[in-house]
Amino acid sequence: MLHVMPPPLDQATCDRARLARDRAFDGLFFTGVRTTRIYCRPVCPVRPARSENVVFFPSAAAAERAGFRPCLRCRPETAPGSPAWNGTRSTVGRAMRLIEDGFLDRASVSDLADKLGIGPRHLLRLFLRHAGATPSEVAATRRIQAAKRLIDRTKQPLSEIAFAAGFGSVRRFNDAFRATYGRPPSSFRKRG
Repeated sequence: MLHVMPPPLDQATCDRARLARDRAFDGLFFTGVRTTRIYCRPVCPVRPARSENVVFFPSAAAAERAGFRPCLRCRPETAPGSPAWNGTRSTVGRAMRLIEDGFLDRASVSDLADKLGIGPRHLLRLFLRHAGATPSEVAATRRIQAAKRLIDRTKQPLSEIAFAAGFGSVRRFNDAFRATYGRPPSSFRKRG
């Protein structure tokens, strides 16, 4: 998904939003306080610094690059758009992209969890909550769908399709088709 940066905000707009603690601006800019060298979100609950002592940044990274530390009260790392703000859904999204790229065709669910920096049991709980299926079930569905597309769109031999779709063997490929469709993959070949 492409994220488009909003147009740059002017100093006066940022200062009004900061003083009003306007939630509509949360995540759009960060305020650095020159006297304390701390940066905050526009919704920070601490008493606002004087306007002449603040500078504005388009991102937390820009504030840190300029030598500011994150505020411990408003926790800039949880601003809208950050991974922490997206929460566990972003972890599942990353896992889904890895699965879509065939990660589980060559590695285990434990390896996937390690790559994401979480435990396998936690990964399973997140998948059941957000995807309604386990990572292995998601990978199996991806493989069967990829194989079905290849059967429909190509003239490749079924044994090649099995491996191209991520199946470890032709037998698993055949078993998966029977379990999903109730018939063998060869029955999907158009007779010509």
